[in-house]
Amino acid sequence: QGRLVESGGGLVQTGDSLTLSCEPSELTISGYGMGWFRQGPGVNRQFLAGISWSATTTHYAESVRGRFTITRDIAKNTVYLTMNSLKPEDTDVYYCARSRVGLGDEFYEYDYWGEGTQVTVSS
Repeated sequence: QGRLVESGGGLVQTGDSLTLSCEPSELTISGYGMGWFRQGPGVNRQFLAGISWSATTTHYAESVRGRFTITRDIAKNTVYLTMNSLKPEDTDVYYCARSRVGLGDEFYEYDYWGEGTQVTVSS
C-alpha cells in the first residue's frame, strides 16, 4: 500500500522558520495535485496549502497566506511546506496528502495521506 512520508517537524521558537518535506513511498504523486493540512486535538483537519501537479498553481488558506509557501520539486518527487514567522498557534501535527481532484482544499478531496509530523512552536 502506497503512502506519503512527512519529515522536518520539530520544536522551534516563535518567529522561527521551518520547512517540511513530503515524499511518496510506493506511490505515484507525479501528475497529481498535492496539499498540506494540519490538525490539533479534537478539531477537524485544516487545509493549509495546495499545489498543482505542474507546480504552476498554488493556493493557500487565508490563515497562512504570506507566511507559508508550498513548493514541489518534480525531479526529486518531493513536496515542501516552508513556514515562516511561526507562532505558538501553529503548533499542530502537519500532514501532506495527494489530491484526487487536482487542486482541492477539502480533506475528502485527498486520497492518500502521510502519518504526520509534529510541529511545536514555543513562546
